Amino acid sequence: MTRKVVITSDSTTDLGKELIDRFQISILPLGISLGGKSYTDGIDIDADMIYDVYNKTGELPKTAAANINDSIAFFKQFTDQGLELVHFTISSDMSSTYQNSVLAAEELEGVHVVDTRNLSTGGGLLVLAAAEMAEAGEDAETIVAKCEEIRERVSASFVIDNLEFLYKGGRCSSVAMLGANLLKLKPCIVVKDGKMSVAKKYRGDFHKVLLQYIEDQVRDGSGIEKHRIFITHAGCDQEIVDDCVSKLKSLADFEEIDVTRAGCTVSSHCGRNTLGVLFIRDSKV
Repeated sequence: MTRKVVITSDSTTDLGKELIDRFQISILPLGISLGGKSYTDGIDIDADMIYDVYNKTGELPKTAAANINDSIAFFKQFTDQGLELVHFTISSDMSSTYQNSVLAAEELEGVHVVDTRNLSTGGGLLVLAAAEMAEAGEDAETIVAKCEEIRERVSASFVIDNLEFLYKGGRCSSVAMLGANLLKLKPCIVVKDGKMSVAKKYRGDFHKVLLQYIEDQVRDGSGIEKHRIFITHAGCDQEIVDDCVSKLKSLADFEEIDVTRAGCTVSSHCGRNTLGVLFIRDSKV
């Protein structure tokens, strides 16, 4: 008899409470170190707290993958009940979360770990697809195989207004930051093959840039699955977010447009004015 499948994820998939509750996703949080204290991502710290501390002290947090023992304890909540798990992690090129989860899974029966090769709701798209499959009665092996195929079709990108957080976090040079600021450049960061890289560089007002970026990504919606699309942001003004949603609606007839806030991982690397549109294509990206 096939065991019931539970879908779980680390906290980097940025799904938000509404979607987590709706699809009954269980979250394994990353650790956050800030101001000499240790926090648990999404439990006792959020992105706005990070921004507040940064504005006061100039300090950015450090993130830590859930260790093997914590991962085992998390998985055992379900395996002790005779349940089977499919667990999703941030790209293995960005964190040791995947490797720790794999090592933890080896200590238990019925735990399947999927490397999303992505971050934020790029991985969240896989989590929700898996949850819908589990609800339809698919077994764990089938869910894993289908999600590994889908991940090759995930399109994940973000536009960043200011390189300050990337610079402070050691992810870009002072020369690149100075040049971008002088030219008012807004880089588009894309995730491909599990890694982040800079694609197009926009120039001008952030609000206007985002509308052009969305049009560039979506165009008329051809070649994009219309079932679900994400707008994920790190704390942009509501007017900007609303205009981006309206822009999406004007381009294609999506069944569901989900708007989520980026969690501590993305926010601490990119800063408040960051917004991305994330979706699944009909064919490999």
